[in-house]
Amino acid sequence: MGFARKEYQFLADLGLGPRNPGAFVNGVWRGAGPSVTSTNPANNQVIAEVMEASMQDYEDGMKACKGASKLWMQIPAPKRGEIVRQIGDALRAKLQYLGRLVSLEMGKILPEGIGEVQEIIDMCDYAVGLSRQLNGSVIPSERPNHMMLEVWNPLGIVGVITAFNFPCAVLGWNACIALVCGNCVVWKGAPTTPLITIAMTEIVAGVLEKNNLPGAIFTSFCGGAEIGQAIACDRRIPLVSFTGSSKVGQMVQQTVNERFGKCLLELSGNNAIIVMDDADIQLAVRSVLFAAVGTAGQRCTTCRRLLLHESIYQTVLDQLIGVYKQVKIGDPLEKGTLLGPLHTPASKENYIKGIEVIKSQGGKILIGGSILEGEGNFVQPTIVEISSDAPVVKEELFAPVLYVMKFKTLKEAIDINNSVPQGLSSSIFTRKPEIIFKWIGPLGSDCGIVNVNIPTNGAEIGGAFGGEKATGGGREAGSDSWKQYMRRSTCTINYGSELPLAQGINFG
Repeated sequence: MGFARKEYQFLADLGLGPRNPGAFVNGVWRGAGPSVTSTNPANNQVIAEVMEASMQDYEDGMKACKGASKLWMQIPAPKRGEIVRQIGDALRAKLQYLGRLVSLEMGKILPEGIGEVQEIIDMCDYAVGLSRQLNGSVIPSERPNHMMLEVWNPLGIVGVITAFNFPCAVLGWNACIALVCGNCVVWKGAPTTPLITIAMTEIVAGVLEKNNLPGAIFTSFCGGAEIGQAIACDRRIPLVSFTGSSKVGQMVQQTVNERFGKCLLELSGNNAIIVMDDADIQLAVRSVLFAAVGTAGQRCTTCRRLLLHESIYQTVLDQLIGVYKQVKIGDPLEKGTLLGPLHTPASKENYIKGIEVIKSQGGKILIGGSILEGEGNFVQPTIVEISSDAPVVKEELFAPVLYVMKFKTLKEAIDINNSVPQGLSSSIFTRKPEIIFKWIGPLGSDCGIVNVNIPTNGAEIGGAFGGEKATGGGREAGSDSWKQYMRRSTCTINYGSELPLAQGINFG
């Protein structure tokens, strides 16, 4: 088994072995579900084995979590923040190992793997400060001797279902804030990245144990659709955060809505970069390369559409093709690699099918368009010249495929940007203030992330992350995203001896 390989020895420092129970239930590891293998997408060889959670594991975990929530929500928020601070410190101590595991099991290059874990550490720091700022408000009352307050209380339990492409960062966006807000967390990691789920849980569990807190405050399951469906249906979970495709996200939302639960959805992206005729072309080319090729095109914020002004179209394209030719493809753990493998053999098949569809709809392959033969899931970074009206352009192909098209006017570019069902991220390259403010205004981009002179990916945690339309409307990480993890109560207190009514109503 691959676990015995010398380069995998660091996994033992993360609490991983050749066979791993995949359900953390009431502070104890178990797993009575199916046995699955974790594989390295660079060579499709087995890393280790995981015993997934059974439905009995799930039920036992939820009972314990529900009980622990009564304790956790009564702990003062700054004290909860202290626990999250310790989680951040524990992650710092394992940063390099965890980043290497993300790279090994997911397939993104090592700097991106380390960056993903750093993002959770940053979220811990953010949440610690937030734990002292979960402020309500005092509202003037129209009635004498009355006081109105807005009070925020925990929901109880937050369910977090994450995807393979960011197997731990998305957990951090949700869990750090959910915990300081007084909620317990139930996490189902992606089925194809179970080792990351286990390693992250081990770190959180260690902090809880050190502080004599119930392990059930953080409950996690490795598993497939059955566990995800159980979370969506479970009335004990007031909020479900789901990251994945628009199709599955819509089903999750319908299920949660049927029980009057709340959903936080982070779904598909189909992001465009617009390059105006006055743009800094070198800056734009570097940005497009990072946005289109990073994570092998498997980010929800990946640039999938490049809109070039007709006057600089060929200049930008020639430079971009030049840098694409220099992209080093290979083992994501090797220094200098810019493009690692796709995550699974199925992803590779989808790339092949996608290229055929592109060609059938008039797409012209300018560079790339082929797989790399061998044992891993490697494909060539691809640039396609295609009409913005081609149906395939409206879809999200989760691979390093970039559609290029030209435009004449700013209005035309904005219309193309807004023409797809998704509305996550967007960017424009220009030096003109009038274009910038049109772009970020009501008649500009319809996305949740609207950038200027930077790529579509690489969002900072201080701002709320998320998008509109088929992207789901959810917001995670910074700004006032914390409010989604709490319930709001408007409280009116009468400290007098009279009973005046609002709106001057006299009831006798």
